[in-house]
Amino acid sequence: MTALDTLAKPSTPVLVEGDGRSLNDVDVDRVRAEIEKHGAVLLRGFETDVDSFAALGSNLCTSASYNESPNRELLHKDGAVQTVNLGSDPFPLHPELSREPWRPDLAMFGCIEPPEVGGQTNICDGIAIARNLPPDVRAQLEKGTLFYIRAASPDVLEFWLGTREPSDELLANPPASCPYWFRRREDRVLRGFTRPALEPTLFQNEGAFVNFILFARDYLRSTRFPLMDGKPIPDEMLDQIRSVARSQTYSHRWQQNDVVLLDNSRFMHGRKAIANPDGRRIATYFGYLKGVTRLGVEIADPIWRRETFIPPDRPDDS
Repeated sequence: MTALDTLAKPSTPVLVEGDGRSLNDVDVDRVRAEIEKHGAVLLRGFETDVDSFAALGSNLCTSASYNESPNRELLHKDGAVQTVNLGSDPFPLHPELSREPWRPDLAMFGCIEPPEVGGQTNICDGIAIARNLPPDVRAQLEKGTLFYIRAASPDVLEFWLGTREPSDELLANPPASCPYWFRRREDRVLRGFTRPALEPTLFQNEGAFVNFILFARDYLRSTRFPLMDGKPIPDEMLDQIRSVARSQTYSHRWQQNDVVLLDNSRFMHGRKAIANPDGRRIATYFGYLKGVTRLGVEIADPIWRRETFIPPDRPDDS
């Protein structure tokens, strides 16, 4: 018997059944309570369309976050509902928009039309990953800080600093409303922010492995975004994390009208390859839950918790 044989089974979403009712009739207070307690909820048997899906997101959240990564389709007039990535690639585990400092609280997915073959959505509890890591790996992560550093485009500089050519003084002292720090490196400006390698979840306040590392390394083939304490995460450590994550991953096979809601501070998600993406229709809503005014790692009064937030540039990652 190996160490992984003794791990708990993967967490599965708590089921809330609709019995043919409209998604508009779901008990929003119950859904919110289940998100807080369990972190993953499956609504099954409700009649679901884009309008009722958008309404559920609005009932749970004060504002939404727009995912500006490519290969998505806008599904609703208010800009808050998009498709998942329309391609067929498998995606490693990641929390939504964790590559930016405005990671949403809620990641919500609605199946308008399921894929014919493949395309299951993988979900994994980051608390379970952290609890089951080898003690030496967990100890390193508990002390570690992730550095998310990228070049700042002129659009980013203008959006956050009010100018496309900021002075050194402005770079060193950005406005309080800006979530980045900046550094000038030769002929370019870098932007960055940091997060704990094991970050406390929104409701359990327990350290969880919920970050961009696996997506960056296994899909983007990037060893430097994020860095941990200024260095690439060692391959040996990642192998151990991957093994634990695989043991704790549940694959959800979509049925039409399914809605899955995830605490995005606790659960990561990914997907298996899709044999034929034609006809598949999975809607997304990423938002900031009502009653949450600020996370401990966020700036004060963040703009993304006050209005639907559309960032200034379009990167090439998910």
